[in-house]
Amino acid sequence: MTDALFVLTTLPNSNVAAELAKTLVGEKLAACANLIPALRSIYRWQGKVQDENEVLVLFKTRRARFEALKARLLELHPYEVPEVLAVPVEDGHAAYLEWLAAETG
Repeated sequence: MTDALFVLTTLPNSNVAAELAKTLVGEKLAACANLIPALRSIYRWQGKVQDENEVLVLFKTRRARFEALKARLLELHPYEVPEVLAVPVEDGHAAYLEWLAAETG
């Protein structure tokens, strides 16, 4: 088990996703952000089924940075109720995990 986390969120388009990712990486809240375009999300919101194109952003961070990352993400996110999910990283390449820790230190 490591202290690394994946933090997932969805955003309305690539421009918004890129700006948010640059901000959080720039502030050392995440070491890296992967933008996965062409995501189609189907969900229930305010009693209606929605069908939207979105961008998934996968942040890599450490458990110790999660609360700060979450707070900043919620501050900047355009959605009323943004998806913010943290998934622990069980194991990984030691050199990559060391880089991740250094970049979010």
